[in-house]
Amino acid sequence: MMLRRIFLKLAGIAAMTASVASPAFAQAPAPFDNPGEVKIALVRYLATGDFFQSYLAGVENQAAALGVDLRVFDSRQDAALQADMVDQAIALGVDGIIIQHGLTESMKDAAQRAVDAGIKVVAFDVNVENDAIPQIEQSDYLLGKLALDQAVADNGTAFTAGYVYVPGIAPLDRRHVAWEEVKAANPDIVEAAMFGTLDNPIANSVANQARSVLQANPNINVVFAPYDEFAKGVKIAVDEAGMTDDVDIYSADVSTADIAAMREPGSAWVATVATNPSVVGEVSVRALAILLAGDNPGASVIVPPTLITQDFLNEQDIRNMDDLGQKMPQFQHADVAMADWIALPAR
Repeated sequence: MMLRRIFLKLAGIAAMTASVASPAFAQAPAPFDNPGEVKIALVRYLATGDFFQSYLAGVENQAAALGVDLRVFDSRQDAALQADMVDQAIALGVDGIIIQHGLTESMKDAAQRAVDAGIKVVAFDVNVENDAIPQIEQSDYLLGKLALDQAVADNGTAFTAGYVYVPGIAPLDRRHVAWEEVKAANPDIVEAAMFGTLDNPIANSVANQARSVLQANPNINVVFAPYDEFAKGVKIAVDEAGMTDDVDIYSADVSTADIAAMREPGSAWVATVATNPSVVGEVSVRALAILLAGDNPGASVIVPPTLITQDFLNEQDIRNMDDLGQKMPQFQHADVAMADWIALPAR
């Protein structure tokens, strides 16, 4: 009898554990009641660098969790080709399209053609100027603002800055707003040089520019490089110039390679502000799924960013994105664009 009571008690605990570990999902609405028939496309402008590889992995993982057919189009920073790829996706008869980065002037009409064809569209970090298309964002303004707040906290309100910027790219334009605000609020912050390029390989191309900038402006002691490929390039130039003790680099975005670069002894890259790009990819797919199901994820779907300092990485001995996720739970998942019928990728 005692053994029977113990067995029944253990069976009850196991049943409760199973119910907690395996949440029940609501019945999926059409068209996700037959997800194998749902086709979506990811049309990319930028693909170079760890951020975009991780973003793609998030898109793939969430698409797999939903059971949909994902097609990936990569224009490799060719604006005209990206617009053509939207038309290719339309011709394939996809149900939904994620437009990832791009130029407003080239994507605005292409996005409208997709909407006119009855296809649901979401856009990540590109402004297609279309009220029917939700915008997926990392809160790019906050990415810039939090990095600059840290720069001011570390260096005071008077420093000489280099600034890496390429106009016309929506996330960089939104981060630029924060830069202009901080300069206006702190007139003793001097912008000695503005430079930047998206020529591949981006980090090496920026490094070539940064070498000349640092040689012409040796008094630069802060560089605002609000994209991690920009920061990598500046770091290359700073290291080569032997200026690691003289320059602090503030950036946006993060990856395992970025963490390693920030943790190098004496690294000039002292802070970045980021979301997990894989999580942003997942959110992009969920927002599109909600739209396809007839609901509205909102005009602006924002994944909140977090400040990550070199000191924090060293103190917590963070070596990769998995470590960062354990120390910063918001990097594992964003409670954004959720529905009770959407299964999440396995963790």
